[in-house]
Amino acid sequence: MSVSDTEKDEIEKSSAPLMEHLIELRRRLIWSIGGFFIAFLVCFFFAKRLFNLLVVPFKWATQWAGLDPHKVELIYTAPQEFFFTQVKLAMFGGMVIAFPLIATQIYKFIAPGLYKNERNAFLPFLIASPILFLMGASLVYFFFTPMVMWFFLAMQQAGTNDQVQISLLPKVSEYLSLIMTLIFSFGLVFQLPVVTSLMTRVGMLSSKALVEKRRWAIVIAFVVAAVLTPPDPMSQIGLAIPTILLYEVAIWSARLIERSKERDRLAREKQDAAADAAEKAADASSTQAPS
Repeated sequence: MSVSDTEKDEIEKSSAPLMEHLIELRRRLIWSIGGFFIAFLVCFFFAKRLFNLLVVPFKWATQWAGLDPHKVELIYTAPQEFFFTQVKLAMFGGMVIAFPLIATQIYKFIAPGLYKNERNAFLPFLIASPILFLMGASLVYFFFTPMVMWFFLAMQQAGTNDQVQISLLPKVSEYLSLIMTLIFSFGLVFQLPVVTSLMTRVGMLSSKALVEKRRWAIVIAFVVAAVLTPPDPMSQIGLAIPTILLYEVAIWSARLIERSKERDRLAREKQDAAADAAEKAADASSTQAPS
């Protein structure tokens, strides 16, 4: 693939000694770590309020099960358990809050090594990634967590003369791990259109290949759902179905990108043809001109 003079100039302007790259990398790392640390401190200060906010879906599930949502109770069985649960929650929340800053620092570090058209193509995906992650997290919070907790609450057993009473008393650490696993799983799955679109744009993937691998993708979606989610069929199906739908969105996005690339290719060919015609006309006029 030929490189134009403009692109060569961009590469020469972006070239820098190794030491300058290392200094730039250190600066970006300091900004990223500093942003995460500040977000971690803020989340740790509000850790109990955040945890109470995460318990709201459990209250919804309790209400769905016909129980009193005001009597929701969680326990911890080790003195340090709730403290480390708050630390884990603050780390998770700090990473989510600081992700836009971290992603921006990564983009600013690699952007000088990209062509201008590559930078313009990469930026929309940088914006779409956190939005899709938040969409997946919202789906977990407002729908799948209440559904999963309702499924587990339905297994409780009322105490009678013949049966012992079995009640659900989740540990704070295990409940947080469940929520974090679901949010991470759905957030990761919702990145599928971003990843496939990037691979399509750089020529590593095509819509035809995605269509041909659709059956395998459905099988892999259920396997991944079984690995990432708790061992209950509702959450596994709940993750597999959005994954399959997102795969269809990825196919549609790949087709749009291919059409856009084809239009750009035809436009470049027309420009090259017009430039060649103008050059030939100039040569012909200079040849016919009187000496």
